[in-house]
Amino acid sequence: MTKLIFRHTCATLILTAALANHARCRPALPDIPSGTFPVTRYGAVGDGVTTNTTAIQAAIQAASAAGGGVVEIPHGVFLCGPLQMSSAINLHLQTGALLRMLPLDKYPGGIVAPESFLTGEQLHDVAISGGGAIDGQGAAWWPYAKTKKEAKRPRMIALSSCNRLLIEGITLSNSPMFHIALGGKCADVTVRGVTIRAPASTDPVCPSHNTDACDVKGNNILIENCDVSVGDDNFTCGGNTANVLITNCTYGYGHGVSIGSYTQGGVSNITVVNCTFHDTEAGIRIKTDRDRGGFVHHMSYLDLHMTNVGCPILVYASYMAKESQFRNHQKLTPELAASYPPAPVGGRTPIYRDFVFSNLTATVASGRRAGLIWGLPEMNVTNVLLQNVHITADLPFGIFNAQGVRLVNSQIITPGGVNKLAVANAGVTTLTLEHGE
Repeated sequence: MTKLIFRHTCATLILTAALANHARCRPALPDIPSGTFPVTRYGAVGDGVTTNTTAIQAAIQAASAAGGGVVEIPHGVFLCGPLQMSSAINLHLQTGALLRMLPLDKYPGGIVAPESFLTGEQLHDVAISGGGAIDGQGAAWWPYAKTKKEAKRPRMIALSSCNRLLIEGITLSNSPMFHIALGGKCADVTVRGVTIRAPASTDPVCPSHNTDACDVKGNNILIENCDVSVGDDNFTCGGNTANVLITNCTYGYGHGVSIGSYTQGGVSNITVVNCTFHDTEAGIRIKTDRDRGGFVHHMSYLDLHMTNVGCPILVYASYMAKESQFRNHQKLTPELAASYPPAPVGGRTPIYRDFVFSNLTATVASGRRAGLIWGLPEMNVTNVLLQNVHITADLPFGIFNAQGVRLVNSQIITPGGVNKLAVANAGVTTLTLEHGE
């Protein structure tokens, strides 16, 4: 590991691309006609007892037949089964409205073949908005994630290959599985001002499993001003995803802002800026493996504040490692990392390149490590900048199978000292940049 001191203005050019992505990521919003279609006009009853699937679907169909409009759910508790969304529709939940998924014992298909709750494919101009809430009643579903591998669970919002999507203002809670799942080739997606809640996966009373808050795939995606605590990924995206901005979000328990594990098709131009993390299992988490990898590059993480997180920065390409000694990232030593067996480079070999972590502060939970960047012996992680990164932890930051890693004006503080890293097969440079005269 090389230590250098440079005397010139702080090198900001390396952040230019990240900031440019931040500035330009403003997806087109849906264009929806102003006509309103109250669900009560079609027979819906918000008494918490009546099943309203037919009535609410009729309101959506009426709005669609009219060329689009606002389907309004008023104050009340509206029990409902799966609904099919349509183009040019805003499903608007007024303040005090609660759309509640039918419980497991009444949900169509049960654990064998349940449909997701709000679905649509190849739609355009779709919004789900308002000051109301959607409750998934997921507690009865979650145990099946551990006890019956063949069991299936519905997602709360599942839209695929849609353009101009807006999810705004609502509260989502206790989905049986993912809360927001936007798949296929979605484009121009905005999720803002949304609160998402489910118990942590480690909750001693009622743990939730695979209750990801927001899973997306596509292009030109904005996630802003959201408040998330769930039982799995707080955010995640897979392959064929580009131009994502996540900003001004608050993350509690969950597995962090993630990428992967399937990254074939590539992930690029992701910017996470001005977010906070507290009690999160990981802060930034990028994971994949040899059978599911792609080109992951131009990742930028700026102005992040983390407290009591399990691992602030977790980047690795051995997600499916079967050997237990490689799965415990907290105890991974340079010697163990160096013993990880190589494999031939193929079409799904993970490639990690051009990562920036800037202005990040973190305190780490007791007994946990400051971070981990762990590439493959046949395909090292390359070109990683940690600038103004300040982490306090019990265990050192591990950098294994990685080249071109630079710590600039950064301090990794552990009981072993400052910037006492755990390193194997890595090129690491520590720089102190001083302002020129």
